[in-house]
Amino acid sequence: MNRLVVQKQFGENAQRYVTSRVHALGASLAEMVRLAQPQPHWLALDVAPGGGHSALAIAPYVRMVVALDVTLPMLQAARTFAQTQDQMNILWAQGDGGRLPFAGRQFDLVTCRVALHHFPHQAAAIADWARVLKPGGRLVLVDNIGPEDEQANRYVNAFEKLRDNSHGKLYPPAVLIAFIEAAGLRLLESLTIQKPMAFHAWMERMQVPDKDRERLTQMLWESGGSARTFLDPQGKGKATTFSLREGIFLAQKPL
Repeated sequence: MNRLVVQKQFGENAQRYVTSRVHALGASLAEMVRLAQPQPHWLALDVAPGGGHSALAIAPYVRMVVALDVTLPMLQAARTFAQTQDQMNILWAQGDGGRLPFAGRQFDLVTCRVALHHFPHQAAAIADWARVLKPGGRLVLVDNIGPEDEQANRYVNAFEKLRDNSHGKLYPPAVLIAFIEAAGLRLLESLTIQKPMAFHAWMERMQVPDKDRERLTQMLWESGGSARTFLDPQGKGKATTFSLREGIFLAQKPL
């Protein structure tokens, strides 16, 4: 995905991600901190921090967090939010999370939460994150994942793409694990959590046009087989819900 599309899409909707309960309170946020086991002397890098929630979750436990995002309005919104939380050990920097502007072996911890699926070259991005980790450093990756079934995976990705044209691709956990291991990291733990979503709030966050909302509603309720099981639509009208999945992966760079 062209980085200009990502910048436009998220720049226009930055404040919605700051106030999003899914991003601010999602179960994966606490799991990310638990798995990271952050230490007071650590320098951490949070890639694509969005509304700033992951950087804010890590910051109280480390010396400093560098929060790097390609979208300047998103950084500005997240920084303003962090200041209201009196968390001052976060350095907000603009840059490409897939091609980091840092020398190797700089960070004790790299985190990325619910952003990798927007990256055009996901395996290469993970390899670059591994590059900047110190020996023994940790990566905690949290991202939406797709179904294992290939046809269902295509359906769910088309569903996501219609809602957000900056969407890249959701992979099943096994593929993300392969990317992590190909980067020279050792997988320590992985888990999957179900993420209930309010359907209309999910569309509103990206200001989806009415015609696309109608098509998304059709796609949700007309899904079948493994795609239907994965999306699990429930309710009706404004109370409609569905499910996504998040994969959480802890890996370590060998000493």
